[in-house]
Amino acid sequence: MKYYLIAGERSGDTHAAHLLRELKSQDPGADFRYWGGDQMEAEGGHLVRHYRELAVMGFWETATSLLKFRGFLKQCQADILAYRPDVLILVDYGGFNLRMAAWAKAHGIRVFYYISPKIWAWNQSRVEKIKALVDKMFVILPFESEFYQRFEYKVDYIGNPTADEVAAFQQDPNFMAQHGLDPERKIIAVLPGSRKQEIEEMLHEMLAVLPAFQDYQFVVAAVSNLDRAYYAHFERNGIKLVFDQAYDLLSRASAALVTSGTATLETALFGVPQVVCYRTSGLTYMIGKAVIKVPYISLVNLIVGRTVVEEFIQGDFTARNLLDELKRLLTDEAYIAKQKAGYAELREKLGQHNAARQAAALMINYLGEKQAAA
Repeated sequence: MKYYLIAGERSGDTHAAHLLRELKSQDPGADFRYWGGDQMEAEGGHLVRHYRELAVMGFWETATSLLKFRGFLKQCQADILAYRPDVLILVDYGGFNLRMAAWAKAHGIRVFYYISPKIWAWNQSRVEKIKALVDKMFVILPFESEFYQRFEYKVDYIGNPTADEVAAFQQDPNFMAQHGLDPERKIIAVLPGSRKQEIEEMLHEMLAVLPAFQDYQFVVAAVSNLDRAYYAHFERNGIKLVFDQAYDLLSRASAALVTSGTATLETALFGVPQVVCYRTSGLTYMIGKAVIKVPYISLVNLIVGRTVVEEFIQGDFTARNLLDELKRLLTDEAYIAKQKAGYAELREKLGQHNAARQAAALMINYLGEKQAAA
């Protein structure tokens, strides 16, 4: 079968790459074409456009990029028509991918959605659009099944791919020596995000607490989809950078400062005490505050359903607040134990399902049923 995938962000590239691997394993005749990234490309098929060209965050920032996005939409649509896939598989990235779903439906192309866009957080009216446009939805958060059920839309919960990836991770034994890290000093991991807009908002504030923690090593999880030179001015006062090795970093960290996103879930699954941070432009924040329908921004708190990790958002995201919270995460044993008990609840709720394998099996089965019916 012929599969066309669209992943518009780094985390989507990771999850889609594992899905590609499973589809290849279960469908020997599989052929792939996609918008994605390096990890998908490593699995074979044809990379049409890299996600680094698509990554934009925030309501205002997205609005100012509309002309560019319209051009991308037209390019993607023309490429799909030329390729004529059996199915279009959309991976998260709701703004772009829901437009592609509408177009695909109008052109009689079957649409699967792997990893639901976060419509439960805002603009829940999009459920009706998804019901009309998406043939099969595969969700990775336990509460998403219940959310869609309220709208009488049946979805498949296939487990959480991040939980699978963390469970399968094996440490690089050369990590510490390779990056010149002191094995005798504890590590504070700094995860500022993977998009330039995020990093510009987050990293300076995160690193402002460093003078109060001279006995620790601050190590920043950097990403290679951004130019290494961009990070150069952060390499000061003993701050270390590691590229594309966040799991090796987290597996050795004593605490972490984390930008809201998938990294909060990864940090929790590694059992690392963390504080979650987020800041965006003033206009984006005002719009977001008016429309967001959930009480938390971190996946950890959302999945468990209560405050497990502290969240510092917008005006609360200050060096003073970070300093106080980080001290608690490093020294208050009762506070640390309470957070780790929440992490245990999180793991229980997520379970172990091998999400990519389940999704691939279901997709192939659904496509086979469609062909049989035809």
